[in-house]
Formats: sequence, structure tokens, C-alpha cells
Amino acid sequence: MSFDPTLADIRFGCGLSPNIAPADNVESILAGLQANDRMSVRFPIEEFPEFRKRMVERESVAKQLRKLRGTEEGKALTKQMRVLNKTARVDHFGWMAMHLLRRTHSKTPFVERLEGFWADHFTAAGKAGILRRAVSPYVQSAIRPNMTGQFGDLLVAAVTHPLMVHYLDQNRSAGPNSVNGKRKPGKFGLIENLAREILELHTLGVDGPYTQGDVVELAKLLTGLTMQAKQGRHFQKNLAEPGPETVLGKSYGGDNPHIRDIEAVLHDLAAHPSTARHMARKLAIHFVSDRPDPDLIAAIERAWRDSNGHLTEAYRAMLMHPSSWGAERPNVKRPFDFVSSAARALAVHPRSIQTLDEKELKQRLFEPMRLMGHIWQKPSGPDGLEEADSAWITPQSIAARLQWSVIVPRLLVPRLPDPRVFVETALGPHVTETVRFAAGAAESRADGIGLVLISPAFQRM
Repeated sequence: MSFDPTLADIRFGCGLSPNIAPADNVESILAGLQANDRMSVRFPIEEFPEFRKRMVERESVAKQLRKLRGTEEGKALTKQMRVLNKTARVDHFGWMAMHLLRRTHSKTPFVERLEGFWADHFTAAGKAGILRRAVSPYVQSAIRPNMTGQFGDLLVAAVTHPLMVHYLDQNRSAGPNSVNGKRKPGKFGLIENLAREILELHTLGVDGPYTQGDVVELAKLLTGLTMQAKQGRHFQKNLAEPGPETVLGKSYGGDNPHIRDIEAVLHDLAAHPSTARHMARKLAIHFVSDRPDPDLIAAIERAWRDSNGHLTEAYRAMLMHPSSWGAERPNVKRPFDFVSSAARALAVHPRSIQTLDEKELKQRLFEPMRLMGHIWQKPSGPDGLEEADSAWITPQSIAARLQWSVIVPRLLVPRLPDPRVFVETALGPHVTETVRFAAGAAESRADGIGLVLISPAFQRM
């Protein structure tokens, strides 16, 4: 089995488009990873350092409000707080639209798929206040710029990012023998959340060669890693447990704790053979099959180790392997993959999305995806979205997909294409006679488009 341009757009891209030709070989796909990030320019999402200005302002207002609550000045501050929260909420939905438009119009769609994969692998979310709207800025600043270099750099950028520190409660972790720990015994405690997820999810995998002792030692090494609105990532030495700490048999740190100790252990974990194996399997499952060819996993793992975790080489190994190009398409599109591939097939014009207000974005995108089983940027846990197809193929999900397929496209495209043409556009050579006949026999354009979008041929990658 060899490279197939149409399959490349469906399996490793964002679906077929009537206006954008698929890449004609693997090297073209990989070259797209090094190209200028035109989608970030055309459909901008706020960088996290800019988002932190919102956090600083909110903290300032909250501090004043605590002193002036119940006064006329307090009422004005309460209104200001509501405006800050509303603006962030509106922008949150606007950034969802930007993610969709990037997938709809990108000439390098593998970039967008990789962003989705790594954002899910390094799941992080705000738990309260304005930080609940910080996921897209986190992805834009920590994930997107680091998807094609060394995995160690991506790992450091993601797991020491302020949003991850907040999400996994690292901000509240302190060494029992730290300056603050000794000063106020019982007030500060060691929190293992980030350490456990680094080992179990982000690097070695749940079956990796680590023990509970390694989790505790890594948690101690991570103490001092905090976040602040004004500074972003911050190392607070008074919270750091004096070292050394031993993780997987190697000693780190000492009596003068520093952020460099944390970066050192992360780079070592990134280079561990078990990380190569874990990540190779995860890439193969996400992009190719829930039950991938063991030889595909081995090829990705070998490339990962030979290149010391250079991500582009891992992608190359995946894209060059024959089993990546099997005609059978076993993976089901998750809700955002489905919605964005439909928008791409329909060539939805940017204005049709950018002019939608918050309520309309909720009605046409957010709420339908929720009914399909995916609450946008609100994970149920740090392990992210389910990869198993069974999680997405339920009676409720199928009904929601069908309803969206028939109703929403006509709201996004003023004049729907002829279903007899659209079926070829959306499915290419993978169209079946059954779907072709259904599209042509539909009573209306909306029905015909809906039948194509809900067909198994379109639902799979």
C-alpha cells in the first residue's frame, strides 16, 4: 500500500476541499510543517502572554472589590468584573470559530490535526474565573510552536505552562522541608497530580517503568514551580523541597533548587525508551487505527529513538509506513473532526463563521458537539478525549450528527451545492454507489448534503 493523496487529506488532514488540492506526496506534507504559519495570521488566536493581561486586570479588580464591596465604588467594580468575564467568554467562542476556520481553509491541514493531537495529549483547562477561557491561548503559545522539533522542548513548554500548573494544582504544592513548609507546618503539602500525569500520560505511559516512589520524588522536584498572572511561569524557591531527588534512578537538584532541575528531568523523561514506545503507539492509534499494525508502532518508535525524539522524524516514519495507507478506514471522526471536515467540504466562507455572535456559535457548533459527546475545551480529566471509536458511536451521538448534518450546513452556506456534485467533492474516490444514489435522490439540497455527511464513508478517516 502506497501514498494516496485523497486518503492523506482524509486521514492525516482535515478532509477534502473543493478549493484546496491534497498534497501529492509525504514530503509535501512534511514541508507544510516548516512553512510559515499562515493560518495563525489569517485566523488569529490570542497568545497566552496577552491573555495574562486579562488575568492581571481581573486580580486587580478582585482585590479592590474585597475592600469596597457594598459601596458605590464596589458596584462599579462588580460591573467591571462582569464585563471582563463576558469579554473572555465571548472571545473563547470566537477562538473556537478560529480553530474551525483554520481547518476549513488550511493548505497544510496536517498542522491543524497535529495541534489537535498534542493539545489533547497535554490536556489542560482552567477551573474557575477567567482561566476557564485560557485553553486556546495556551495551545497557541505552548503547543503550536513546538510540534515539529524535539519532544523534550514541547514537553517542557506544555507541562510547565501556567495553565497546566493551575490545572493540576501544582501552584499549591510545597515541599515539607521547604522554607514555607517549615515556617507554617501543616499549611503546605506535597501535591502529586502533575508528577503523576507527567509519568503516566505525558511520557512513559501507564505501563512505564516507574514506581510510586518515583512519583513522590518527581513531585518534590517540581515544588517551587508556580504561576502568577504578572509573570506567567514562576519558580518560587521558598516552596521548593531541598534536594536531591531521585527519579528513575537518577539524582536531580540539591540544596539550591532551580527551574533548571525540573527542565533536566523532563528532557530525560522525553528521551526515555518507554516514552518513545508510548508516544509511537499513541500516534498510530490516533491517526491510523485503534488497533494499529505493531510494525507501524515499531517504525515510529525506532525513528523517535534514532532522532532523539525529533517529532518530524516520527511523523515521517508514520507517513512512510505502508500500513498507514490501508484502504480500510477504521477510525471514526471525533465531533470536532467531523464538524470541521464538513465545513471544509462545504468550503464555508470565513464571514459565515466570523459574523456569528456568541449565541449563534453555541447553537451551531458548541451545543451540537456537546450532544455528540464532546464539550469544547472542558475535559472530563487530564487524559483528554477518548480515542476508542465506541465512545463516539452511541445512539445520542449519531442522532446529533444527523440533526447537525441536515440543519446547520444551510445556515452556514447561503446556497448549498448540488448533492450530486458534493458527494464527489466530499468523498472523492471513496464514494459508494449507495451514497451517490441517495445524494441524487434526495428531496432537497439540504437533505442530500445531510445524507452525504452522515454516511459511514464521510464519518470515517
